[in-house]
Parts: sequence; structure tokens; C-alpha cells
Amino acid sequence: MKTIFLLNGPNLNLLGQRQPEIYGAETLVDVERIAREALADGFTLKAMQSNHEGVLIDSIQEARQKAAGIVINPGAYSHTSIAILDALNAFEGPVMEVHISNIHRRESFRHTSYVSLRADGVIAGLGTEGYAAAVRRICTLAPAGPQPIR
Repeated sequence: MKTIFLLNGPNLNLLGQRQPEIYGAETLVDVERIAREALADGFTLKAMQSNHEGVLIDSIQEARQKAAGIVINPGAYSHTSIAILDALNAFEGPVMEVHISNIHRRESFRHTSYVSLRADGVIAGLGTEGYAAAVRRICTLAPAGPQPIR
């Protein structure tokens, strides 16, 4: 089995409660279910959320040894964290960046994402369905089978 890491950044633990007019009514548990349902045969999902930049970086570094790909919604860290970009640049597999809202229709400071400089694809504005699209794409880019020894 190949593992896809699903990483969610700050405040995404409040999905379903925080600004539902922007982020919808679905919760982080719903997001994880949607992502799992999109997995192709031969893939598994490891999901985590943190409000702390260093914890996200630690997970990205762990992915270097354990993951076939990363789906990441870095939340506000998209626009501020060169450290997350640096960690992603050290990861050799595919990376998909997800944003529930269309960040390009929001405040101008949200229009730039450092993570996008590394991402193989960016999905914004599809709501939580964006996670399913990202997982399907990772499964396409990293076909199931024995994982290479790194």
C-alpha cells in the first residue's frame, strides 16, 4: 500500500463552525472521509491537522520516508511560510495544494501562495470536493504498487 499524507493547517479544525458562508458546513472529519473515499486501490491515507507550523513541517519531513504524495491545505501558512515551502521542496513525490475557498476572489494578501511554487497542482474554490480531486490526482501521479526504497 502507498500512503498519501493529508495535511491541514491552522484553523481547519474549526471547519463547519468557522465562517460557514466561506468554508461550508462540512467538518474536518467530513474532509477526511471525502479524501478516503477518493483513494484508488492500493492507497491509504494518513490525515493530520495542526495549528502549528513546526508540526506541519515535521509531518512533511516524515512524508519523505513514508508517503507517495502529499495533499496539503496550509491555510494561512500558504501566504506566509517559506519554511513549509522549503520542507515541501525536500519531498520528492507529488504535492497537491488545496483551498476550500477561491483564494483569488478574496483579500489580495491571499492571492499569493508560497506553497504553489512547489505544488504539482493547485485546487481552489471547489469546497471540500477539492480534496477528493487532489487525492485522485496523487493516485494518478503515484500509481499503486510497491513503494521504492528511499
